[in-house]
Amino acid sequence: MKGTLDGIRVLDLSRVLAGPWSTQVLGDLGAEVIKVEQPGAGDDTRAWGPPFLPDSQDSAYYSCANRNKRSIAVDIASPEGAEIIRKLAMTADVVVENFRVGGLAKYGLNYETLSAAKPSLVWCSITGFGQTGPDKDRGGYDFLIQGMSGLMSVTGAADGPPMKVGVPTVDLTTGLYAAISILAALRHRDATGEGQRIDLALLDAQLAVMSNQAANWLNGGNEPRRLGNQHPNIVPYQVFACADGDMLIATANDRQWVKLAKVLGLDALAQDERFATMSVRSANKVALLAELDPVISRWKSDELVAALNEAGVPSGRVNTVPEALSSPQVASRGQIGTMQRRDGTEVRFVGFPGKLSATPATYRTAPPRAGEDTRDVLSSVLGLFGDEIERLIDSGAVA
Repeated sequence: MKGTLDGIRVLDLSRVLAGPWSTQVLGDLGAEVIKVEQPGAGDDTRAWGPPFLPDSQDSAYYSCANRNKRSIAVDIASPEGAEIIRKLAMTADVVVENFRVGGLAKYGLNYETLSAAKPSLVWCSITGFGQTGPDKDRGGYDFLIQGMSGLMSVTGAADGPPMKVGVPTVDLTTGLYAAISILAALRHRDATGEGQRIDLALLDAQLAVMSNQAANWLNGGNEPRRLGNQHPNIVPYQVFACADGDMLIATANDRQWVKLAKVLGLDALAQDERFATMSVRSANKVALLAELDPVISRWKSDELVAALNEAGVPSGRVNTVPEALSSPQVASRGQIGTMQRRDGTEVRFVGFPGKLSATPATYRTAPPRAGEDTRDVLSSVLGLFGDEIERLIDSGAVA
């Protein structure tokens, strides 16, 4: 089955996570992705273990963002290697790169040079701080941006230190914004024949994801702060301690609050003027939790989750990662899959979440070993064969 992006070729000059995450999304949707890696080293994340894939020097981390790609190892610092990249770019619809500002210009591989030769090229540059501004030359990493964006200031216990999120959310969301922007640019190209450059910064992306917290400050003057598992506006919306462990209750409106109070046998609280509406519940959070905590603590978590879900109140357990990945709901959605590398090594993965009815995501190739497609790409894409490929390998331009 052909994907929505069948016929689109992506030249992936990025490494680590934000760029590779975006190109994996495009690959899942049918695009051909050619991943360019450094000879002898490959993507940095290949070494980010343990754990490592069986019988491999590639980490499990690397496998999360590199399926549906072919890997070619090219030394872009060599004249011949740079020429190979230029020729590949001339065959591509999209180039994704995350070099520092100006990093590709010294090789003649910058957007201005290549787009002049191919005006329809869609180019996505991912950096820490963007192509402009006083910080444009600084390096940027997920952890750094989590702190600089304000995300860590609102994450963690109220009386604890700033805390990073448990996954590299800045890289992941930037990768998603990159994929969205690329799709929009391709739509424009198809309508006009004109390509364009996408200037995407980790900091800009994470500030956008600050969403309600940013809006609370910009439009209400309320400075967000750490609240642990509580919500800045919605009450009750947090983790509660039951007799046998923790569970989650998420009442997003007044109707759900009335249902929660009924299940807990606290109907009178629903009519109490201190708690009758969301805004007053938020203002009187401490008093409300003093009423709820002792009652909830007498319930067993599974029994309360079942009772609340039956009543239409969103609730659930706090799962471990293994519990979440093995849940019946996840299995029924077909979210966990297995692919085989060319040597037979199995790689398990979490699939693309969007269920497209006509052109669903496809999983065609497992995350490749570094440079395993060099010969194939040189021959099938650039038309090089035999002695010419061997000469490039001997020279160190490719591997």
